[in-house]
Amino acid sequence: MNRRQASFEREPARRVFASEFREIRVQFKETEDEKSPTYALLPSGVRCNRVFIVGTLTEKQRQGDQNVFYRGRVVDPTGTFFIMAGSYQPEAMQQLARIEPPAFVAVVGKPNVYETPDGAYLVSVRAESVSVVDRETRDLWVLDTARDTLDRLDAFGTTGDSRSAQEHYGTRPDVYRKIVYDALAQVQM
Repeated sequence: MNRRQASFEREPARRVFASEFREIRVQFKETEDEKSPTYALLPSGVRCNRVFIVGTLTEKQRQGDQNVFYRGRVVDPTGTFFIMAGSYQPEAMQQLARIEPPAFVAVVGKPNVYETPDGAYLVSVRAESVSVVDRETRDLWVLDTARDTLDRLDAFGTTGDSRSAQEHYGTRPDVYRKIVYDALAQVQM
């Protein structure tokens, strides 16, 4: 293993609610190097290269003949994530193929932002792993995601990423705090 490989560390997978994730419009690389990670800027003021989501897989579809891939919908207490897995994510694709909706799932993946020619945004998660979990795990994820989101909102305006989010999104922290409290109200613990 060379020195560069030895120092490789994966980006942390950020916990984010669907209602915030769907609002992502900014995706960027820090350098021109093609191996440089691609980040999405969350409206709550942090960059993420990977996300960790938990919710109910409500549907999935197999698509393609030659290049088979799966699309799915994962619903958390705030809205819907769209996930996909294909030949570049063979493990996630196989995992998703085996799961029958409805089922609670945990997904780790990369945010993908696509702007259509008419200016609409399609935001999805390119899954790296998909696992079946139970309701308690989903509820714990909601609690952890609520805490992480509130921490980001408490720091809002004090970091470069959050100032950038304010500039790009016009983020109103009170709106996201309400989303967090509404999500917590749906947890049965």
